Amino acid sequence: MAEMRMRGTAIAAMWRRADPAVTAAFGCIALLLLLGSLYSGSFLSPEYLLQQLKVASFLGVIASGTMIVILLGHIDLSVPWVVAVGGMMATAATGWGPLGAAMAIPVGIGCGVMLGLVNGCAVALLRIPSMIATLAINAVAQGLMVVHTGGFSPQDASSPAMRFIATGQSLFGIPNALIVWLAVGAATIFLLTRTTFGRTVYAIGNRERAAYLSGARTHLVLILAFAIAGGLSAFGGVLLAGYASKAAQAMGDAYLLPAIAAVVLGGTSILGGRGNYLGTVAGVILVTLLQSILSVMQIEEYGRHVIYGVVIVAMLLVYGRGRRHSE
Repeated sequence: MAEMRMRGTAIAAMWRRADPAVTAAFGCIALLLLLGSLYSGSFLSPEYLLQQLKVASFLGVIASGTMIVILLGHIDLSVPWVVAVGGMMATAATGWGPLGAAMAIPVGIGCGVMLGLVNGCAVALLRIPSMIATLAINAVAQGLMVVHTGGFSPQDASSPAMRFIATGQSLFGIPNALIVWLAVGAATIFLLTRTTFGRTVYAIGNRERAAYLSGARTHLVLILAFAIAGGLSAFGGVLLAGYASKAAQAMGDAYLLPAIAAVVLGGTSILGGRGNYLGTVAGVILVTLLQSILSVMQIEEYGRHVIYGVVIVAMLLVYGRGRRHSE
């Protein structure tokens, strides 16, 4: 009896320590699966769940970078065309011969990192609000890609390596894209919880001036954070191009609101300084399942955006109030 009471006490303590937003997100995932099973029994099949995790992997990679920026108390609105740049430049590199095909993935990610560096410098050094700076870079990236393609749909195909990591399966039938997301997630968790960079990200999100006065290199951290976000967005574009075997000019348009919604739904405060990656994982899966169910219900794309917008505004009100009460 004493052992059972100890176990009960331990479980209760774990429950109290659990982030309510993360718990709520996983509860919503279970609810969506239950609702989906009412439409079709296949919603609970291993094949369907694995397919949804594969689809979620693309959003998960992009949302990883979005989360880092939001933890800083900033926002990255350049996601759509940074994703497109990553995919389009990676496929363009395949046209450079065998060496280009081998370098396609690094080229795509590198272009995203460079755009992220520009975002970071504009925010950290020029003190331009992140919403304005990243929106401007998004427009610049769009213009550059229109010039690159001449205004037409790109004709370049993805490399075999891009298709392999996006559509292939290696270990026990697990999609390679899911393995990639697991690796990105593990690296993000390590970066945020085990490094000075991660601790500084949270400090900046809570109060940037206090972090600066404590000796933290806030400008460098801001620049690096936006560069990482740009690289991950471009990597998401590389994966999407591999999945579709080619890139498209508007391929990233559908990922801005879902990425932000996934991060916010997972309990990361959109005002910065609070959140954990497990919540982002839950948010990504939740948004992916929501998209799947909305597709089954034949809700148009504009309706999905309305739902994402309402969710973001609602969570902003919740976390905004909690943040103001804590200060």
